[in-house]
Amino acid sequence: MRRLARASAALAALLLLGLGLGAARAADGPTLTRVRETGVIVIGYRPASLPFSYLDAQLRPTGYTVELCDRIVAAVRERLQLPDLEVRRVEVASATRMPLVINGTLDLECGITTHTAERARHQAFSLTVFVAETRLMARAGERVQSLADLRGLPVASTIGTTSIQHLAKANEQQGLGMRILGGLDDPEGFQLVRSGRARAFLMDDVILRSILAQQGPAADDYRLSDQSLTVEPYAIGLRKGDPQFKALVDGVLAGLYRSGEIHAIYRRWFESPLPPQGLNLKLPMSAAFRRVIANPTDSPDPERYR
Repeated sequence: MRRLARASAALAALLLLGLGLGAARAADGPTLTRVRETGVIVIGYRPASLPFSYLDAQLRPTGYTVELCDRIVAAVRERLQLPDLEVRRVEVASATRMPLVINGTLDLECGITTHTAERARHQAFSLTVFVAETRLMARAGERVQSLADLRGLPVASTIGTTSIQHLAKANEQQGLGMRILGGLDDPEGFQLVRSGRARAFLMDDVILRSILAQQGPAADDYRLSDQSLTVEPYAIGLRKGDPQFKALVDGVLAGLYRSGEIHAIYRRWFESPLPPQGLNLKLPMSAAFRRVIANPTDSPDPERYR
């Protein structure tokens, strides 16, 4: 009888343990459960999207969005009590970043991605972490201010971006007859203008300023349009259908906003010399992003940021 009682007690303990583990998994959600079981979290980064995500002199991913993701990883490490949590970093491009989130390869996409309602049908997004606007860049003598100025001309953008989608839509709706050229990444899109193959490059203003900062004295050969075409709220890409992980990510970001620490992080990447070349974008924080910090939002609606 004693053996039977001990066996029953052991079985009950195992059942309770199983129930406890099941409850923990349910509370963690699929992403944190997988991270707990594998001891690995997978981060997507861009290799040449300064200052958001790029490679330093030691070829390690660094930048504004990478730093935000590092803060999130630290929170995951603490939440799961995994001091030896492995961070696996995967290089992504404009065309591959979202598919790798959607198919579950990436836990966090830490580059430069605009949150749109269409994209949100397939993946989730964090709170907004930056607000950009799209503008046209052309050679200084071109006087390009709007797409109407480029009627019938070749215009460049980057494949897999909201900018090239806007360009194609406006071209069709307004009957502009532009020839749209796509770069595989932003530097390649700029090269289309630099080489004379395109008359202008449509892209987010912060990316254009970053590209020009890397041109040295030659930056004076180019101008950005005064007129902006679209508003682009950037966010960290997440797997859809995992509210627990999104809550953790948003909690980290909201904490940085609430404490004011985000201002020091912003100054480090947008108003200070950047490693390894010492470039300084000298880009003050926009009024739109200041409003996000005061009232955090994950809205994809551009009107929310105007």
